[in-house]
Amino acid sequence: MKGVIFNLLEDAVIRQHGLLAWESLLEMAGLEGAYTSLGSYPDSEVVRLVEAASTALGVSQSEVLRWFGRSAIPLLHERYELFFTPHRNAQSFVTSVNDIIHPEVRKLYAGAGCPHFHFHDLEDGRTGVAYKSPRQMCRLAHGFIEGAADHFGDAVEIEHLACMLDGLPVCRLALRWSR
Repeated sequence: MKGVIFNLLEDAVIRQHGLLAWESLLEMAGLEGAYTSLGSYPDSEVVRLVEAASTALGVSQSEVLRWFGRSAIPLLHERYELFFTPHRNAQSFVTSVNDIIHPEVRKLYAGAGCPHFHFHDLEDGRTGVAYKSPRQMCRLAHGFIEGAADHFGDAVEIEHLACMLDGLPVCRLALRWSR
């Protein structure tokens, strides 16, 4: 996993809980925490940080990932405003991830293993999302979607229809957008 993800997690924790909380998480996870944005680090290290946060806060790992995704969007906007500028709403931003955002991420961070999203219209008017990643961090994606809605002043209802964590080959979400 690219160091930029660790940097975002560190910044999110420090902004909401303070530097001592980040240092405590690193200690609980048995990690040193010297992450450079362009570096590559084992996925297991972010998993250990999520596990430590889950234990410390008494919430599920899914809730920690969701919080992180939602909290990361303002940080991403500060660092990469150009990804946000062409969009007027969260739906446009989120559905651009494969075509605009991830190709740029791969340019900035060589070797980045980005998840793949497939977007499609559902019969009931919602947006269907198929998420696939060997990391199986669909709850992080869920949080990113919520964070995008917050950023653009939109509302989104997210229903998790199927999950890779249940042994399925892909996660399926249904999104209902409103302003």
